[in-house]
Amino acid sequence: MNADLLRPQGRYFGELPVGAVIRHRVTRTLTESDNILFTTLTMNPQPLHLDFEYAKQSEFGQPLVNSMMTLSLLVGLSVHELTLGTLIANLGFGEVKFPAPVFHGDTIRAESEVLEARASKSRPGQGVVTVRHRAFNQRGEVVAECSRTMLMQGHPTAQTEN
Repeated sequence: MNADLLRPQGRYFGELPVGAVIRHRVTRTLTESDNILFTTLTMNPQPLHLDFEYAKQSEFGQPLVNSMMTLSLLVGLSVHELTLGTLIANLGFGEVKFPAPVFHGDTIRAESEVLEARASKSRPGQGVVTVRHRAFNQRGEVVAECSRTMLMQGHPTAQTEN
């Protein structure tokens, strides 16, 4: 079987240099059903997400998409081109911000910028990478951002050569 067919779609540690920006191709339009399902699954009773009459009286005039759903979507949109098959573990998230609201019908796209990358001191052949994820709506407004630190696999051929 062709080795390229077995290669993970994500990037290995050595393929994530500081300063690299990955503009993720997959986008997602958020629906009312998405928001209600996520909000109820996570036991969040906030009426801004669930009660249309309550939300109508808010400064937004309509329900807001649950910010935790926006954060989860932001990370999820990055998976195919960043960590699919190459992530060992999420080590932490930091600096989570939601500078603009997300509403039903908004289409979200994402990008990831590599902020730091270093070889693991305790795990030979692996690396610790920190990225800044950003989510944008269809108008190009930043609606979410966070930093994420990950333990990544080194490239298998680099491990066998050392």
